[in-house]
Amino acid sequence: MLKADLAGRRALVTGASSGLGRHFAGVLAAAGAEVVLGARRAEALEEAVAGIVAEGGRASAVRLDVTDAGSVAAALAGPAFDIVINNAGVTHDGPALGTAMADWDRVIDTDLSGVFRVAQAAAERMVAEGRGGSIVNVASILGLRVAGHVAAYATAKAGVVQLSRALALEWARHGIRVNALCPGYIETDLNRDFFASDAGKALIRRVPQRRLGRLSDLDGPLLLLASEAGSFMTGTEIVADGGHLVSSL
Repeated sequence: MLKADLAGRRALVTGASSGLGRHFAGVLAAAGAEVVLGARRAEALEEAVAGIVAEGGRASAVRLDVTDAGSVAAALAGPAFDIVINNAGVTHDGPALGTAMADWDRVIDTDLSGVFRVAQAAAERMVAEGRGGSIVNVASILGLRVAGHVAAYATAKAGVVQLSRALALEWARHGIRVNALCPGYIETDLNRDFFASDAGKALIRRVPQRRLGRLSDLDGPLLLLASEAGSFMTGTEIVADGGHLVSSL
């Protein structure tokens, strides 16, 4: 029987002020978890928290910059979280020859090193309290297959997949599960105009299901990895992409 009841669990979602992170926080709260939303934009965080509370969920906000070790330590200094969703991320769109080292460093520091900072700090608290937990690192299909003009992002996400495996191996003895969630192209407010363009429509035609993903398409995979329904899963990745990874070259 599927068990996605998260009552009594505390969850942290990074990058939770908008997009996937904000949606993930709402999904976990609806499943019964007490959710802490972490991001840099305080006003957007408070708005997201208010939305969850209005729906009957339990939520609070914490200022969190995953590129700042001090900020991460402060955000995770309290009781251990049972669930951590490592979602914070940025990207850089441009040819590799034109990518400045500052842009490369910004993406790697946020999307890969930031994931490690949060996972390490979360696991330290879990181990100190003698409890297990679930860490879900949000990667991408671009961590498993590459596209043009996103060298830094694809490299970071590939690192997240391998990092998840490495941490799962080390932390299994502590009852800590670490997995990667790899979404395909998901429609959001930020990309909706692009996918309505000719170039965007051409990309959609390359997806075997011939559509973009919806935010709700990630609910099942998220809850599986976060809950006891996935208790025997660690060191793996779940892909939700409409078959994009298996499309013909």
